[in-house]
Amino acid sequence: MSLPVVAIVGRSNVGKSTLFNRIVGKRISIQKDELGVTRDRIYAKASWAGHDFTLIDTGGIETKGIDEFSKEIEKQADIALAMCDVVLYVVDVKAGIMSGDIDIANKLRRLRKPVILVCNKLDNYKEEELYDFYQLGFGEPYGISSLQGKGVGDILDKAVSFFKTKKEEDDSDVLKIAIVGKPNAGKSSLVNKLANEERVIVSDIAGTTRDSIDVPFRYNKKDYLLIDTAGMRRKSNIEDETVEKYSIYRTIDSLKRADVVVVVIDVNEPISEQDVKICALAHNEEKPIVVALNKWDLVEKDTNSMNKITKSLENDLAFMNYYKPVFLSALTGKRLDKLMLAVDEAYENANKKVSIGSFNEILQSAYSVTAPPQKKGKKLRIFYATQTGVCPPSFVLFVNDTSLVTDNYLRYLENTIRKSIDFTGTPIKFTAKSKREEDL
Repeated sequence: MSLPVVAIVGRSNVGKSTLFNRIVGKRISIQKDELGVTRDRIYAKASWAGHDFTLIDTGGIETKGIDEFSKEIEKQADIALAMCDVVLYVVDVKAGIMSGDIDIANKLRRLRKPVILVCNKLDNYKEEELYDFYQLGFGEPYGISSLQGKGVGDILDKAVSFFKTKKEEDDSDVLKIAIVGKPNAGKSSLVNKLANEERVIVSDIAGTTRDSIDVPFRYNKKDYLLIDTAGMRRKSNIEDETVEKYSIYRTIDSLKRADVVVVVIDVNEPISEQDVKICALAHNEEKPIVVALNKWDLVEKDTNSMNKITKSLENDLAFMNYYKPVFLSALTGKRLDKLMLAVDEAYENANKKVSIGSFNEILQSAYSVTAPPQKKGKKLRIFYATQTGVCPPSFVLFVNDTSLVTDNYLRYLENTIRKSIDFTGTPIKFTAKSKREEDL
């Protein structure tokens, strides 16, 4: 059974994201006094009083429609409301009841789901300040300060009281896939197609997705979690202390918690310096990587189109020659099956445990064919190797002198090993340790 779902809704700037972060216990949703900062649904797992549940933060609902994103933001909120079990309806005590609050209240009454009226920004509790909010028709209003944490426990006590008894599943085995790339490369379209619903806003305007968004989905009877991240622009295009800057930090955090990274690149454009930098970020986190060459349906093709692009990519991404490329169209869904096969393969290879006997045979053969260069007349000797971990596959080389081990020679050994053992899609890691021959 799935976890209960609690959705936070309300107008813009009433403190929904601050409440979301307070309940989750860390800063996930971006907080800033600017309309439209939260645009998509943002998911996180939360716990209270022994109950685990999924918490959703939604964009501010502006029923009058102040910009081109308003309809999409309201659409995302509607989807959250349709899937939730309990609603936290947040209003601003300081602002009083606005016409937008009444419109949202009318919408929520039609849901026929439990609604908890949360009167936020009540930093100094005065019960009389809550009286007017009874007219919204949701019974007792709960006065809180999400910024200070006052009263948040009371609304959570109320929320979990509505949960039905259900077996809560452990999602620790769910494969987490971070979707990264430049703005407008097609990341959100890819997420929506895989999830088979409009989970995130899709627009031709760069920067539409500014938070990292967790989207659970099921493919071929297997559960996954997609992490859709903000498009990463060049630093020269980002002003300090802007929401864009926070989004980049969020993307880097998403890379750290992902099991596999899918880098989305617009195949209609030349591979850019920023594309390479994004790949390098994932590479530095030592994650399995699949490169999704998107918008393949728009390419004017000849018999050599795919080979040309592949060769160019190999040159630009030579530092991570293990990546798995997949040509696809997020718009039409063509070759998405190839993408998921590549993701599963990369993850399986990242968890691969090899026969140490076979590994050492390959290693000694490589050493015999090409011995390392000598330093000051001293020659490197590799006695043996052992595997010490997975994700990425990690090996310790026991040698006579670690100072004789060069990066170039390690690359040679890695390339030789990859020819014999399938590590497609994942980096592999070597560490050298000194060992005296007489200790063997």
